[in-house]
Amino acid sequence: MNKRLLQVLKSGPEDDALWPPPIWMMRQAGRYLPEYRKTRAEAGSFLDLCYSPKFAKEVTLQPIRRFGFDGAILFSDILVVPDALGRKVSFESGIGPRLDPISPEDIAALGLNGALDHLQPVLQAVSDIRAALPSETTLLGFCGAPWTVATYMVAGRGTSDQAPTRIFSHKYRVEFLDLIAVLTAVSIEYLCAQIEAGADAVQVFDSWSGILGEDDFIEFCVEPMKQIVAGVKARHPGTPVIGFPKGASLHYERYVRETGIDCVGLDWTFPVALAKQQLSSSVVLQGNLDPTRLVAGGTALRDGISDILDAAKGARFVFNLGHGITPETPVEHVVAMIEQVRKG
Repeated sequence: MNKRLLQVLKSGPEDDALWPPPIWMMRQAGRYLPEYRKTRAEAGSFLDLCYSPKFAKEVTLQPIRRFGFDGAILFSDILVVPDALGRKVSFESGIGPRLDPISPEDIAALGLNGALDHLQPVLQAVSDIRAALPSETTLLGFCGAPWTVATYMVAGRGTSDQAPTRIFSHKYRVEFLDLIAVLTAVSIEYLCAQIEAGADAVQVFDSWSGILGEDDFIEFCVEPMKQIVAGVKARHPGTPVIGFPKGASLHYERYVRETGIDCVGLDWTFPVALAKQQLSSSVVLQGNLDPTRLVAGGTALRDGISDILDAAKGARFVFNLGHGITPETPVEHVVAMIEQVRKG
């Protein structure tokens, strides 16, 4: 059978839109699923879950078994990359990720040696997932974008406005750009390794791109992503690359134009109709249901889906959320969403 998601991701402006559109969700393997919570408890720590091919495969497959999404995305975390670079990473229950904040001196000592060896369990999971997936299901690999990963490495945790990293980038510009360069290089190697292990396409999550001013957005988000796309395409020219610059707003157009991505993920604040007008001749569009509508259900959910489908009709389009699904989302609302999308 055809992989509908991959077919759309590989399509060009001259191709007819595939309708109803394929569908998958960011964080589709997660805490809203009872089977995930059970597996998570069995695995031990969150990093144990990420680094166990057995458990990572199981949680990746869970939403495919339950919902039949057109795409499966590798279960892992963007912070396995700094972990592979030798930075101490942990996840505290109810709090989130914690890292030892990196100093300018620490950046000078970073290197790629051994990073892919450290990530071999993740790559084994990709291979095992590919072997277990239905033939019609597209497998997505991923990594975090250099800017977003750097925010955690500098602050040592998630923050609401990324002020610690923004200040650091102004005070220690040379060192910070060195950090971005290291993360860009390891991202290229990691994504290529995922493709070689069986991923059909890859997505780069820049969840904190929207916090930056124009000049920093170009230097920290656009330029590294341009290098990542070029690096991946040099070795795997036929593999689609999805970029997700959450919150990019007026910068979406430049991001699409300069990075060379095949598909752009839209957050819920960017109108699909505007994206269709400005971007759809260059890239596939993906998005962008507000995750809170999925939590609320009912009319809010139905209207949100209808508005997106109406706006996207005729464009090369993948239905998704505007960011990850949240833990409190009722499973039956996901079922309702899929049913409505697949009716077109």
